[in-house]
Amino acid sequence: MIVDDHAMFRRGIEIALKIASDVELVGETDDGHAAIRLCEEVNPDVILMDMRMADMDGVTATRIIRQQFPRTKVIALSNDAEETMVSNAIQAGAIGYLVKTILPHDLIQAIRAAVAGRVILSPDATEALVRAATRPPKPDYGLTLREMEVLHALKEGHTNNTIAEKLVISPATVKHHISNILNKLQVSSRMEAVVMATRKRLI
Repeated sequence: MIVDDHAMFRRGIEIALKIASDVELVGETDDGHAAIRLCEEVNPDVILMDMRMADMDGVTATRIIRQQFPRTKVIALSNDAEETMVSNAIQAGAIGYLVKTILPHDLIQAIRAAVAGRVILSPDATEALVRAATRPPKPDYGLTLREMEVLHALKEGHTNNTIAEKLVISPATVKHHISNILNKLQVSSRMEAVVMATRKRLI
């Protein structure tokens, strides 16, 4: 299954997959929310998941799909192997991370490897993970992964309701996460939290 918000890219992948007799495209969509619903219908073995989408991003969609459909493998796709994006994708449950410049033959091999349960990383993604693993740890103030997601959303200026929709949680849960963030960072407002997190390079 392909999840990407660029129709031309999806068409290119569809054409590329036709050279492999053992790979069948069972569905495609341009949105993370729709991808979750489509999983229930087509039950894919592998999803090629774009990381940067306008509505629900690929990291969030990957995490939800891996929780709800654990047998489905997710290969993250992106135009680049930005360090934080690679780390977040793997933490969300992606079995691999590939840049979109990958050749058709290599993409097909990656799909086969994912079905077999083998991790697939582009050289750039491997380098990004090595850099992340060898860099001295920065203080996280005890923030959970979900609180970090909320903090990123606050930096982008989203309201509680928008954050709730983006992360597929209730507004009350968002409010609870924000309260925890303020307490852990020892600040009194959303703006102060964003300023401090930016200064401390948490986001």
